[in-house]
Amino acid sequence: MKRERVFRVFLDGLRPGPVRVTGDAAHHLVQVLRCRPGQTVIAFDGEGLEAEGTVTETGPGHASLELGEPRPGSGEAALTVTVAVALLKGDKLRDVVRQGTELGAAAFRPFISRHADVRQLSPNRLGRLRRVAQEAARQSGRAVVPPVHEAVTTAELTDTLRGQTVIYADPLAEQTLAAAVPGTDGEVTVLTGPEGGFSEGEISLFQESGFQGVWLGTRILRAETAPPALLSALLLPEAL
Repeated sequence: MKRERVFRVFLDGLRPGPVRVTGDAAHHLVQVLRCRPGQTVIAFDGEGLEAEGTVTETGPGHASLELGEPRPGSGEAALTVTVAVALLKGDKLRDVVRQGTELGAAAFRPFISRHADVRQLSPNRLGRLRRVAQEAARQSGRAVVPPVHEAVTTAELTDTLRGQTVIYADPLAEQTLAAAVPGTDGEVTVLTGPEGGFSEGEISLFQESGFQGVWLGTRILRAETAPPALLSALLLPEAL
């Protein structure tokens, strides 16, 4: 039996009943997905709610929907994982946000590391990263769009995370990821560095703050590979 295709759309402030969609959301539904009246749609608000409905009308620059009662989405993991990632060159940070959102990251905290080649996150680039997170949430069936915070210094990040469960990749660490995060629920932040790795001063600051270094194995991971690798190890076992 052929399953009906279900279209997903991001909407602020979900409510049951008729809803008119305009702007980028309408363009994606009508022009990109070729959604037509009578087809099923799921709207989500990015904060955990979604509502199933039906497309009632489409036209240039708009679509009309009839939505049911909003309900909590079911695509979130029991373990809440925040990704604190050093600023990276080119599109690498975009890839981290996209893949991290698909894998289930709860939030992203970019920071300016000592060895980072990139020293700032412009408002335009931050806006693009937030749009990437929204699109990745839509594509992957999540009702939550993980926030992408403004970039801070390593010291500011450390102050924010002090007292929480934080792990960072360290090739010299003896502790494994499984030992550092033994449960499948709760909250944890994974902290990954830039292409040049963390400085000795940053490692000392992490240790003084109670962060836990973890060994990721014998293979050296690139800066943009480490975050999704950590997320996969922490979140995908629920599917096994």
